Amino acid sequence: MARIAGVNLPSKKRIEIALTYIFGIGITSARKILQQAQVDPSVKVSELSEVHENKLREIIEKNYKVEGNLKREIISNIKRLKEIAAYRGTRHARNLPVRGQRTKTNSRTAHGNVRKTATSGKKASAQKT
Repeated sequence: MARIAGVNLPSKKRIEIALTYIFGIGITSARKILQQAQVDPSVKVSELSEVHENKLREIIEKNYKVEGNLKREIISNIKRLKEIAAYRGTRHARNLPVRGQRTKTNSRTAHGNVRKTATSGKKASAQKT
């Protein structure tokens, strides 16, 4: 089992897919990394040599913000938006959709009030035994 950027990659998966388990690396980034490291994308993680593993680790550490550093940056960006009272910051603070989605009918979970569908209004009658 390879450990890159503090994440244990699943050994039965292809390296192309396994790299996406690292926060901040998607499928496109994973393909670019593998191309730079000259590793075949169809190789399973368990079949990966130490040389290739170290090469991947080195490329990711030098060129990509991943895991904790990326999460910290995202949180600080949201905090900054809240502090300057930007529209996006206020949407984050109120737990509402940030990117212009409508709220009249959708975003029930973002609103925090998941409504039930309306019933007929009749109370359930007592069952006869």
